[in-house]
Amino acid sequence: MYERSVKRTLDFVFVVCILAIVWPILLLLAFWLYFANKGAGAFFIQERPGKHGKIFKVIKFKTMTDERDEDDNLLPDEKRLTKIGKFIRSTSIDELPQLINVLKGDMALIGPRPLLSQYLPLYSKEQARRHAVRPGITGWAQVNGRNAISWTKKFELDVWYVDHCSFLLDLKIIFLTIKKVFVREGISSDTSVTMEAFTGNN
Repeated sequence: MYERSVKRTLDFVFVVCILAIVWPILLLLAFWLYFANKGAGAFFIQERPGKHGKIFKVIKFKTMTDERDEDDNLLPDEKRLTKIGKFIRSTSIDELPQLINVLKGDMALIGPRPLLSQYLPLYSKEQARRHAVRPGITGWAQVNGRNAISWTKKFELDVWYVDHCSFLLDLKIIFLTIKKVFVREGISSDTSVTMEAFTGNN
């Protein structure tokens, strides 16, 4: 009952209130990133699978340039990540444009993070159950390690959330997310500035 109706209503009301307050800040950040990213734009838009695997376009602040080497290959992430981009990533501000996705109904405030569409055929039947609910801006896996844990553990946490979704759990995740933002834990994996690609074996 909660996930099917109440959760969506609460998300919509909350996001409208938040956007009414923070939209000038988001606009200022968009202008700043446009110039910091050396013409690469302020927003990162990419197709991701949502509830039941339905594809939608996720919106994030772009934190990297599109600089390439002499062979026209993109430079490594750590070389393209700008100073302001690093700050925005570490504080999770890059996720804020996804409030628009929540308004549209593509996402929820809380739920498994929307991952790349190319991962869909790699999931086991159990892992694919993460798509039984709307993806979220933050979720149970994010407050329990984020990019610092393995894909296997992350999917286990996602499925656990699907099976235990409730108002009190979402409230707990919101408070834990705020704590994580301030201490800046789990932003990167042990070997990458972002997260290694999922291959179906990790």
